[in-house]
Formats: sequence, structure tokens, C-alpha cells
Amino acid sequence: MGHRKQLERRTFLQDRFEILIKRQRNGVATFTELTELDEIVNRDPELRERVIRESIFMEGNDEYDEPLNEIKAEESPIKLIQRRTLLSRLKELVVRIFNFNISAIKAGALICT
Repeated sequence: MGHRKQLERRTFLQDRFEILIKRQRNGVATFTELTELDEIVNRDPELRERVIRESIFMEGNDEYDEPLNEIKAEESPIKLIQRRTLLSRLKELVVRIFNFNISAIKAGALICT
């Protein structure tokens, strides 16, 4: 029997990203596919960092003249997006309701006077 290729675990988003990147590079991607690619890249911080680094270090890029070894990690344009937890969403909801009630009370007091 022949030697079997090692299976690789990939998510749907990883496969879709690879397909969309190939279509973009070939110049046949539609607007909806480019929009989907943008959403996939913005959803995953590691993927976003990889895309940004690839676009910065592409050969022939005249906008960027700094050598690769002088880039510092703290100057990275990538900011991690923190996911909102259920507790933080509930807290925001309570704060909004509380602020709405106070503004309604103030507006009612102004109308009554």
C-alpha cells in the first residue's frame, strides 16, 4: 500500500479564505466575494495580522521603505478586538436603561414645570 498523506484539520473559514484569496489574486473575485473576504479577515486577529504583514512586505511596494528587521512589535497597527461577554452586555443594557430613565425623568420634570 502507498504512503497516505497526513490529514490536515482546517475550518470552513480557513478553506473559504484560501479560495477567496486565490480568486482575488487571479482578478476574478466579485464584489460580494471581496466583502466576504474582508469580513473573514476582520473576524480573526491572527489572520488579519498575516494579511497586513503580507501587504506591507510585498515586493514592489513603494510606500514602505523601512527594513524588515527594524519593525517593532509595539508599533504594530493591529489591535486585538475583545469579545463582549454576556455579563458585559447585560451591564451595558442596565446602564442604558438607567440613563434612559434618568433622562426621561429630567424631561418629564421640565415638561411639568
